[in-house]
Amino acid sequence: MRSVRDFGAVGDGITDDTVAIQHAVSQNVNKLHFEAGHYRITKSITIDLKTNGYLSISGSAGTAKVIMDAPGPAFDFQGNHTGTADPEGFKPEIWTKERMPLIQGIEIEGHHPKADGIHCHQTAMSTFEGVMLRKLRHGIHFTKRARNILISHCHIYDNSGVGVYLDHANIHQAVIASSHISYNKLSGIKIDNGEIRNVQITGNDIEYNYDRHVKSGAPASAEIWIDTTDPKATIREGTIVSNTIQARYAPGGANIRFVGDPAENHKSGLFSITGNMIGSQETNIDLFSARGISISGNIIYSGHQRNLRATKCKNIVVTGNTFDHNYGYLPKELATGITFEECTDCTLTGSNIHDAYAGTHTVNTPAKITRKGLIELIKTKRMTINACQILDPGIPGIHVDTCDLVNIQGCSILDAREEQKMPHAIHWQGSGSANQISGCTLSKGSGGAIKTPTESNVKIGDNLETE
Repeated sequence: MRSVRDFGAVGDGITDDTVAIQHAVSQNVNKLHFEAGHYRITKSITIDLKTNGYLSISGSAGTAKVIMDAPGPAFDFQGNHTGTADPEGFKPEIWTKERMPLIQGIEIEGHHPKADGIHCHQTAMSTFEGVMLRKLRHGIHFTKRARNILISHCHIYDNSGVGVYLDHANIHQAVIASSHISYNKLSGIKIDNGEIRNVQITGNDIEYNYDRHVKSGAPASAEIWIDTTDPKATIREGTIVSNTIQARYAPGGANIRFVGDPAENHKSGLFSITGNMIGSQETNIDLFSARGISISGNIIYSGHQRNLRATKCKNIVVTGNTFDHNYGYLPKELATGITFEECTDCTLTGSNIHDAYAGTHTVNTPAKITRKGLIELIKTKRMTINACQILDPGIPGIHVDTCDLVNIQGCSILDAREEQKMPHAIHWQGSGSANQISGCTLSKGSGGAIKTPTESNVKIGDNLETE
């Protein structure tokens, strides 16, 4: 191990230490240490792994800070891996000179509006542990190809862009775990097009990733944002598990957002969203043109527009979730329900949905949305709703408009208040065929338990109506 001070770095926060640190990297030290101090740099420290060999950078138990006082990344890792993650896809020189670039135990702080933290280009087995990244544009930024990423125990905080940014990259095997990713203005974790496989987002606190001073026309934001609008992009095979994902209302904001190509709903998906606490945004989970997503065992609350919105999606399974509101923060914390629009082959089962705005049709939030049902199905086909508790809605529990092959079975849609405010348990309108409602327990509501047009093709039977 060699200290950057051995090469002339001062670490007083004033002296420009760029030349000294870059010189240290060029000496093929392999293990470069930053003692306690503030190391100001005015140019990216470039680590050309092919030339300099593999390199680990460590701080002194978190007491060392690198101040990036210029545009670009503080540390720029340039690799040459062109293969896959298969052992046979690695050239021998990747193992001997480039594998596992490592940064740990150090803080990087931006003093320029376009300063970034860490950039990786064609690296293999990049590893970041115990790093703090703050006041930057992007925290950790990947471009081109990368394999086997590990990010753990990091604090990625208060940056103007994205916390962890997979930017039009070709990446397989990425794990983001046990980190705080908060107060990044555009997104906590953004996967922006590219070809992505096997992403695990586990055990993190991901919150308040929006501009706290949002104004009308501000860019949209999301805690976790997965975008496949590029015609060549595909993002599949991932998990979002055991995280706290929450924020405050922001126009166009979402806790988890999948945005796909409207012409193809199979470019993003095969994701499991499981066991998370998800709350406090305009839309909690917003899916557009996604396929093959399982949403299970989550607490989902305070969606100012919708708790879950799925549009032009296919093969979405929602099971065992609680859609509720945070009683400690009423009236701001909302449970506003679920919408499936122009979706196919979806299932909603075994979930509890308790309306937070019973008695009002228009939610009194900045979004000013109008809900027609606590669960809405619009131009959707081959949809099953089974064994759900839909409680105390001030609007119909389920609203169905122009759907085919919808099966509502074994649900309880109840208004337990002394003065019932629910107009109908189920409201059905528009055309459709091969639909049925059976085995449900339904409060009668002020206008009857079920309202359907006389020409509607809905088979109704074996339901229990209560006062």
